[in-house]
Order: sequence, then C-alpha cells, then structure tokens
Amino acid sequence: MLLPKKVKHRKVQRGRRRGMAKGQTTVHFGEYGLKALDRGWITNRQIEAARVAMTRKIKRGGKVWINIFPDKPYTKKPAETRMGSGKGNPEGWVAVVKPGKVMFELAGVPEDLAREALRLAGHKLPVKTKFVMREGAEVR
Repeated sequence: MLLPKKVKHRKVQRGRRRGMAKGQTTVHFGEYGLKALDRGWITNRQIEAARVAMTRKIKRGGKVWINIFPDKPYTKKPAETRMGSGKGNPEGWVAVVKPGKVMFELAGVPEDLAREALRLAGHKLPVKTKFVMREGAEVR
C-alpha cells in the first residue's frame, strides 16, 4: 500500500475541498488518462485496487502512471466511544482529489483496451471519472 515514509505532523485537520484541481489537469506522461469529475478523498487501498484492475486488464502490456499519492492521514475514534476526549488515532492515508485532476495515465495499448481498463479502474474509486486522451495522441 502507498503511504509516506515520514510526516511532519501525525494528525492533520480535515480541510475544505473547494475549487478545482490546480495542477495535473491534462495527460502529461501517457496517451490516455482517467480524470476526476467530483471531489473527494481516495484511500491508499482504493488507489491500489484501481491499479490492479488496470494492470490485469492490459495483461502487463503498456505502462501505467499514478499521479496521486495518499499523504494525508485521517483519524477515527474507536467504536462505542463517548464524545469528547480528543481526536482519534490515525487510521489510514488519503489523497485529496478535486475536479479536473488526471489521476491515472496509460500508454502503449490500443485505445479500446485503454478505455476499458480505465473504466474498470474508475469503478474502484469513490468519485465520478471520465476517460481523456492526450492532445496529440494518435489512434491505433
């Protein structure tokens, strides 16, 4: 699973997920991409599940880029705990995703296979997604 080696603060505040993505809004590395249409938190397990679904579909052909990294810890209080007594312990790691962010990229496979692989990956994620292509991508 993806998680940072070291963090400055063990617990962080939740923050607000307003606005659109600032960077990585076009396909940079590959030919095809999976773009987020909603905002949300994507856990390290969801990123891994999407990666596995994609690589299984393309049968180890082509190359996959993951452009999001879960560097934000989220906390959770134990079950059946009374209110108060501070913030819970870190439970897992999430990546904050805003609309317009290209989360996964793919290259070296035909368009129909890439479209299907990214569709399967999108089903593993808690946000609505869209298949996008690089501006000058040639259709095979």
